[in-house]
Amino acid sequence: MKFKGIIFDLDGTLVNSLEDISDAMNTVLTGLNYPTHTYDTYQYFIGSGLRNLVSKALPASNNSEEQIENCFDCMIETYREVCTIKTKPYEGIVELLDNLASQNIKLAVFSNKADELTKKIAAQIFPDYFDAAVGLSTEVLKKPNPFEALEIGKNWNLKPEEILFVGDSDIDMQTAINANMLPVGVSWGYRTEEELMASGAKLVIHNPSDLIEIV
Repeated sequence: MKFKGIIFDLDGTLVNSLEDISDAMNTVLTGLNYPTHTYDTYQYFIGSGLRNLVSKALPASNNSEEQIENCFDCMIETYREVCTIKTKPYEGIVELLDNLASQNIKLAVFSNKADELTKKIAAQIFPDYFDAAVGLSTEVLKKPNPFEALEIGKNWNLKPEEILFVGDSDIDMQTAINANMLPVGVSWGYRTEEELMASGAKLVIHNPSDLIEIV
């Protein structure tokens, strides 16, 4: 089957945003006199949305719902100002998008990052590539809920079987399976190839150009 559309995760798939996310959260923690975390630790906090990351980053003794909510608001405010300072596309991503666009492959982003920030990063770093950039607007629609992915497919007038879902996490693979799209993992992100395969990835690619062969 020729695939006609690709939905990409954002963080760990298209862009390396680890340092901007980590720096913003550590700024919030420092302001509260809480311990901070290394980039390596934050690598395993990313993937389920910023609210979940805030919960994981806070000390266990200060992890009430009220504290999480307050720190989440501070995190969003802080991260909004720095979200494109260190965040860059992975090597080969821009060339990949150029190639796919030249083939008239439909392209979109679906992230668990807040919708406002997903749109901002996609627009600033990848102008004019994506038909849609959808982030998290409400917790109930968070990946692995496939609703937004299926809506993108409907807007394209494509069947789920005609769409690749590309991501770097177990949550992305689960989303693809739930949407009946082909789950493709990327090994350059925040999770290992073994984790991706165990989560249902049908293929794991090691270079962005590998995706062209699949399409």
